[in-house]
Amino acid sequence: MKEKNKNLMTLEEFKEKNYGKPGTKERDELEAGYENFRIGALILSARIERGMTQQQLAEKVGTTKSYISKIENNIKEARISTLQKIIELGFGGHLELSIKF
Repeated sequence: MKEKNKNLMTLEEFKEKNYGKPGTKERDELEAGYENFRIGALILSARIERGMTQQQLAEKVGTTKSYISKIENNIKEARISTLQKIIELGFGGHLELSIKF
C-alpha cells in the first residue's frame, strides 16, 4: 500500500492554513485577486484563440492596447461595462454573470 506524504495538502487546506477560513479579510482578498486574474486569463485566451493582437482588440472596443494589456496581466481591474464591450464588440460574444450562494 502506498504511504501518504504528510507534507502534501489540498489547495483548500493550503488557503485555509495561509489565508484563513472563507469570510476572513485575508481570504476574501485572495479570492478576489484570483477572480481578477481569471478574468484577465480568459480574455487573453479568447483573444489568442481568435488570432487578435491587443491592438486589434483595443481598436474594436475603443480603448488602448495598454489598457487591454493591464487587464490581461491583472494590473488593472476592468469594470463590468468594459468587460461587456470586450466580449460583445471585441469578440462578438455575450457576457453572462451569475450570483451563487
